[in-house]
Amino acid sequence: MKGGWFRGYTIAYLIFLYAPIVLLPIFAFNNSTTVAFPLNGFTTLWFGKLWEDPALHRALSNSLIIGISAAVISTALGVFASRASTRYAFPFKGGLMGLIMLPLVLPDIILAVALLTVLLGIGTPLSLMTVILGHVLVCTPFSIAILSASFQSLDHSLEEAAYDLGETPISAFRLVILPLVLPGIISSLLITFTISLDEFIMAFFLAGNENTLPVYIFGQFRFPQNVPVILALGTILVCLSIALLATAEYFRRRGIAKTGGKDTGGFL
Repeated sequence: MKGGWFRGYTIAYLIFLYAPIVLLPIFAFNNSTTVAFPLNGFTTLWFGKLWEDPALHRALSNSLIIGISAAVISTALGVFASRASTRYAFPFKGGLMGLIMLPLVLPDIILAVALLTVLLGIGTPLSLMTVILGHVLVCTPFSIAILSASFQSLDHSLEEAAYDLGETPISAFRLVILPLVLPGIISSLLITFTISLDEFIMAFFLAGNENTLPVYIFGQFRFPQNVPVILALGTILVCLSIALLATAEYFRRRGIAKTGGKDTGGFL
């Protein structure tokens, strides 16, 4: 009896969670500007209109610039922070790592308002660079969480063997450690890029006159005739996000297997 109740709860929860994602492509291919049943027929018109909007192209370009920059910077910071936290002991280690990971639990709007106040206080104009700073703040804890597992599973005897063969700490890190954690680095790049691409609040507060893709989508919902086009764009983004997450999970598992560590759970 208890198993049946739990099974029913699980099915209801999954339907509630994924029904909007299933409905998204259904209405994206619907030949009507009204998002409602019954459907009026199949069309790819809304996908074609995505190529006709220069504002969308500009927003997409901005989001790609921000996403790639934030992914690279946050992953680089994640590599150094994860290496330090898993390999060395230093004063106030727990407190410092707690502060670095704090954006994981703080509401994004609090971080955005705080960063906006600081930037305006020091006279920094709002631009894509300020959005990148905000996204790095949000993405770095995720990068550290991913990379810490890769560094923790390393066999330290390999590093010691490199020292015995005459390598310096820098060359041992470059020639031995980095190749072993490379799958984790790739996973971090993909995950942080996905997070940055989807981030709305930071971009809304910090972009100034530059639109990003989430801000553009938010603005288009004011016009009912544009909703099907946004649903088509959303379908593409969902497929892209699933592909990136699946690829990131593949590299994460490959990295754990490569370093001989245990898989303690992942994204998928």
